Amino acid sequence: MLTKSQTLAAIFGSVIAASVFAADPAPEIQRNVNQQQRIEQGLKSGELNTKEAARLEKGEARIDRMEQKALSDGKLSPAEKARIEHAQNAESRAIYKEKHDAQKGNPNSASSQRMQADVQRNINQEKRIEQGVQSGALTNKEAAKLEGGQARVDRKEARAGADGHVGAGEQRRIQGAENRQSKRIHNKKHNEKTVEK
Repeated sequence: MLTKSQTLAAIFGSVIAASVFAADPAPEIQRNVNQQQRIEQGLKSGELNTKEAARLEKGEARIDRMEQKALSDGKLSPAEKARIEHAQNAESRAIYKEKHDAQKGNPNSASSQRMQADVQRNINQEKRIEQGVQSGALTNKEAAKLEGGQARVDRKEARAGADGHVGAGEQRRIQGAENRQSKRIHNKKHNEKTVEK
């Protein structure tokens, strides 16, 4: 039988452990990087065409929104983490399925080149967010807002490529959104808010 002080110590210890576990979204953000790299690789190899990549970007936007919502209170609970992992697993299967079906893309087409450039920018932005979380330069609430920005960019890419073609004008609009997102990442990483590690 535990004493009252032992019971309180055990409860306090588990609360501290849960808050430490719940506070780190870096693995989920790293998974975003990995998924985007797989999409880019599929475009470059011709395993994915522009329309398929657009569908996958729609799924990426959904995951980014889930991360935004989950982190908006500054915490990532085990239940939220499990829901995000479930969505990421489903997206991983979708990437595999699209890359291994009969449809092929032309990696040298202007449309594919535009989509490749946009997806590469997603990779870079997600890496910057992850680095900010890991270094403590970004709080979880800041990461939430930035993941919301990533979702907006992903949705623009999904809409642009939905018909199987990304035009020059569409890419300019996407690049404008990416430039705004890049500035947001820079500003959030270099403001006075930090996380002690």
